[in-house]
This record gives sequence, structure tokens and C-alpha cells, in this order.
Amino acid sequence: MEYDVLVVGAGPAGSMAAKYAAKSGARVLMIEEHTAIGQPVQCAGLISTRAYEGCEIPETLSKHAIRGAHIHAPDRRVLSVDGKRTMAYVIDRGELDQAMALEALKSGVTSLIKTRFSRFRRQGDHIIVTAISHGEPIEIETHVLIGADGLRSAVGRFAGLERVQRVLTCAQAEVYADIVDPDFVELYVGRDVAPGFFAWAIPTRWSTVRVGLCSSDRSIDLLNPLIERVSPRSAASFVRFSAGAIPIGPPACTVTDGVLIVGDAAGQVKPTSGGGIYPGTLCAKIAGTVAGQAVAESDTSKNALMAYDAQWRSEVGRELVNGLRIREGLNKLSDDDLNYVIGALDDEKMLDIISRYGDMDRPSIVIRKLLFSTKAPHLLKLIKPMIKLGITKSGS
Repeated sequence: MEYDVLVVGAGPAGSMAAKYAAKSGARVLMIEEHTAIGQPVQCAGLISTRAYEGCEIPETLSKHAIRGAHIHAPDRRVLSVDGKRTMAYVIDRGELDQAMALEALKSGVTSLIKTRFSRFRRQGDHIIVTAISHGEPIEIETHVLIGADGLRSAVGRFAGLERVQRVLTCAQAEVYADIVDPDFVELYVGRDVAPGFFAWAIPTRWSTVRVGLCSSDRSIDLLNPLIERVSPRSAASFVRFSAGAIPIGPPACTVTDGVLIVGDAAGQVKPTSGGGIYPGTLCAKIAGTVAGQAVAESDTSKNALMAYDAQWRSEVGRELVNGLRIREGLNKLSDDDLNYVIGALDDEKMLDIISRYGDMDRPSIVIRKLLFSTKAPHLLKLIKPMIKLGITKSGS
């Protein structure tokens, strides 16, 4: 088999990269190692409205609107943040992946499922990929290879590209539970709940709640205590369970000769929330377009493909860097510090700022607004490290 562009992985980033490569005139093959696109599900399924629009799928996709969050402090105080508009959607991640893959196919992409990337070798300006398809080895000849194959990207490893900077473990269970406030998600912070990150309870339109967390410890060990806290009667009433990991911090470079990586493989994930669909699909559009142009111009060298690395960093790189700084700052706070911060934010002026400027995809915007508006000296002291790291230097 011979194609201009081969995309490994049919998640949102893979489907979007394949779609845009095809729109650029390239012959594109997308391969997926699992027997069904969108399985297994390893995502909380909460995406911003901007991310949903960026997925370029029909409005008919099932979704549940979320307008705010109840943030639970370590001392059990609750801060209610109301965006007063739809801020996010709860979606079925499997359905989203399949819808995006279908849009790629409509654009002319060919796909193979149950086909796992194994290795590649270079042959002149071509790349010969060996894959295992339905148990049998096959070879695919391509000009550009796009690795959208997740955190442990085999494509990136074989290409000699650096790995992401750090990894957090995640665990989630979907349970039947009483939904007290269906328009709000519940967020939990504290070292006993989710050290190094946070936990959540997300209501769905299917009368279930997705309870999960990511942390620097073994998240699976923290899941049952979290479910007991959210809904004691649901501790043994799992509808679905999933475990995985999220990458934090992109590598220094995401391309080499004939190869580029995108999405989780490239660490294009928001360090503040762990969400990868918005930055991943945005970067994937660039990846597919640059790959298609490189093929059209018969130049798939690293120098030519560096246009992708430069463009995606221009679009979302600063926000990912700022997000990592915010995350590092938050991780330094003790539970007492977190209690103070949440208490200080429980103020009419502060909540109004959060409501007006809160943005899941660009959290540094509301951080800056809060920094310049607060009259709480201790709050300024706690977030001073973020100021020193440069959070206030850019409006991107």
C-alpha cells in the first residue's frame, strides 16, 4: 500500500490531522489499533464550548450543557462559580471520536481498524511502515508519518523524538447517583483527594455521574474514597470504569524528517485541567495542512515540517507553558493555602471576574484579572511565584 500521509491513531487529533491532510490534496490512510474507533474510553468527556466547535462535527452529537462548577476545598467549604452561560459540554467520548473519524472519511481519508503500528524504516525520501493488521504483518509506504498514537507514542519513540515532560495517572468510574445540580460539575482539591491535580464529579444527560481524578500518586487507590464522598450508595454501582494517564509538557521538538507527532503524543494537553481535545485538534489541523503541503512540494524534510512545530507553538504554546507554571504554583500550595485561596475567592467581586473572564482553554486570562483585582495580601503572597514565572506577561 502506498499513501502520501499515514496517520497512526484515530482519536480526535488523528482524525483531524487526517482530514486536513486530505483537504490539502494528499492521499491519506489512518490506522487504529483497536477493533472500534473511540474504544476504550479514557476521558472524562467534559469539553469547552470552543473545543466542541473546533471538532467540526454535526450539532446532533449528544451533549449535556454545563454552566459552572462547585469547588470543594480540603476543609469541605464549597465555592460556587456560575458562568451564567454554557461553558462546557459533557459528551460521550466514544461517540465524539466516531463522529470525527466519519468526517475524516467524508473528506477522502481511508481507514483501517485493528491495525497496530510496529516500526518503520526509511527508503530514500519514503518511509516504509510495518504494521500488524488483523494479526498479519503489512507494509505501508508513505511520504509523511503522523503519530497521533497517544502518550506512549510508538511513532515518536521510533523517530527518536523526546517524550513528554511528565505523566499523571487517572482513574474514573461512571456511577448511578443522585444528581443534585445537573448544570454544574463538582471539583475537589486537596492532598488527600488528588495530590498534584484534582478530582471531579461530572453529571451526564444519561442520569449518571462520572467520578474521577488525576494525581501524582496511584489514582486508582484514591477512587473509591472519592466515590464514597460523592455518593456513598454508588460505591459498588459502576456503569463503566476507566484508567489512564495524561501527559504534561510538550517535548522540545515535535518533528523530524518525514515524521511529526500530535495530540497526547506531543504533550498538547492543558496542564491546568488535563484537557487535550481543544489544543490537540487545533494543532492537528496545522499538522495535517503542513503534511499535505510538504507532500505537494516534494519536501518532507525536518526543515519543511518545522513549519508545523513553529505554528502550533505560536497558536497554543504560550498558554501551555503558562498552564504548566500555574499547575506548578498550585501544586506548591498546602491544604491550608488552598482553603485560604478558595475562601478569598468567595467574594462577590472575585466571582464576577471569574464569571466574566473564566476560560477553560485559557486560564491565564482569569488568573491575571484576579491578580490585579485582589485586595487580599495573603492571596497575593501565595500566587507571587506565578507572577515571577511570567503568568502576567502575556494575554494569549
